[in-house]
Amino acid sequence: MIVDPARPRKLLEQVSDLMRVKHYSYRTEQTYIHWIRRYILFHNKRHPQEMGEPEVEAFLTHLAVHDNVAASTQNQALCALVFLYRHILDLPLADSIEAVRAKRSSHLPTVLTPAEVQHLFQYLQGTNQLLAKLLYGAGMRITEGIRLRVKDVDFAQSQIIVRNPKGNHDRITILPQSIQPLLKAQILQTQQLHENDLAQGYGSVYLPFALARKYPNAEREWIWQYVFPAAKRSIDPRSGKIRRHHTDDSVLQRAIKRAAQQSKIPKKISCHTLRHSFATHLLENGYDIRTVQELLGHKDVKTTMIYTHVLNQGTLGVRSPLDR
Repeated sequence: MIVDPARPRKLLEQVSDLMRVKHYSYRTEQTYIHWIRRYILFHNKRHPQEMGEPEVEAFLTHLAVHDNVAASTQNQALCALVFLYRHILDLPLADSIEAVRAKRSSHLPTVLTPAEVQHLFQYLQGTNQLLAKLLYGAGMRITEGIRLRVKDVDFAQSQIIVRNPKGNHDRITILPQSIQPLLKAQILQTQQLHENDLAQGYGSVYLPFALARKYPNAEREWIWQYVFPAAKRSIDPRSGKIRRHHTDDSVLQRAIKRAAQQSKIPKKISCHTLRHSFATHLLENGYDIRTVQELLGHKDVKTTMIYTHVLNQGTLGVRSPLDR
């Protein structure tokens, strides 16, 4: 993408530029721009520099009261505006924003039994089944699964290194023995695809900005390729290069949704349900909560504690008097 150095950068372009310098993901960049644009439109296209805490509070309150957004969505909008005022406008917002807060949900996670997990897998095929087994067997998020690179799969140690996850703290999780033959076959197929791309003059893959600058030739190396590549090459929206990205998360999401309907399991099932089930089944099998916390990559053990509420025994192991 050619940028005219003489043209002043627009506000949202400045946001994109700085987020790329700070190595934010493309998805986060698009999300922040979305909320900043909504904030400006909400206030009749006034420039944010002319506004401050009262306007931010009014916008966040509107999201909670009129749009009924979830607390996490409202917080996402706040983070975008904090970034704008602190890093772009150099007008940091006050620590306390007195907006009406959206109510935080207190829903317990949906968990499948081991039998239900295996039953669900029967309605998945090929790469989708392998990815689903990886999410359940290793406790990975869908984004962590589809972004897995060849170099981060360690068959010798039966482990996976999860890079740049939520919270940006790398972690090690387990690589199930039962899927290793399938995963090796997937990697071999991916290698053949990569060799074909190279022969046709392509074969590069996205690398975070700092790595791409430090290792300019690494984007074409085999070890950096995604284990689950997209079926077609596409244009990188940031660099304009033609690359083969990882498979889109919507492919697995749709497959899981279809499998859930076909299996007739009477639960609301998503890709994240497999991660919830992984954690719960480990606790049921007697593994301590600190171990589960590390495998999931939770910063605070309190986040992991929610799975103790969905164990078969309940948190207190209470037995109903009806079952005496």
